Amino acid sequence: MGVEPGYGETPLDPAEADALTPQAREIFGDEPKKIDLYEAEQAINDEVSIALLDDIADGRLVLADILTDAFLRDLHQKLYGDLWTWAGRYRRRDLNIGVEPEHIAVEFRGSLDNIRYRWEHTDGWTARELGIAVHAETVRIHGFVDGNGRTTRLLADLVFLAAQDAEAIAETYDWDIDKRRYIALLREYDLTRDPKPLAAFVPVQRLDDIENR
Repeated sequence: MGVEPGYGETPLDPAEADALTPQAREIFGDEPKKIDLYEAEQAINDEVSIALLDDIADGRLVLADILTDAFLRDLHQKLYGDLWTWAGRYRRRDLNIGVEPEHIAVEFRGSLDNIRYRWEHTDGWTARELGIAVHAETVRIHGFVDGNGRTTRLLADLVFLAAQDAEAIAETYDWDIDKRRYIALLREYDLTRDPKPLAAFVPVQRLDDIENR
């Protein structure tokens, strides 16, 4: 899920540029390139991921804290707030994907509450399937103007780690996967609400292997 060839030479269109924060405008100038913003977003993503994964490992962040709509908005703000004015805000316009804007808040709250209840009161999902269920459901709702994929993948990683046995070797997802198959399985989830096929498709990796790279 990397950058398409030629992406680096593409400037932001005026509508995109209008959404930059004053701080980002000062840094990237009058004609920022998409690759510059992509790299800045990736650097922030790495920093935020490390901090939150450490919080989970040290017990400062637990699953009940993560499975809330407030945490999701805050996560989006952390990832994009330095760069984009739409960070942490639910979208206000219709898209060809996702739910209607007026339903986003209710859908996020209800979906995450239902997932948390199911995890706490049934044994139908593994930790790996729980994280993917959260990812697929938040992708389905598609609550933000942009950054939905990166935010919900990180959310899945956090949920997966927080739900694992503390005594086991910690694992996270490996998102370097075939995009067409991934999208097809997300669409299948939209119909079935069953995260198991997507969870079986997305591989996992040891967290300490990532840290040692």
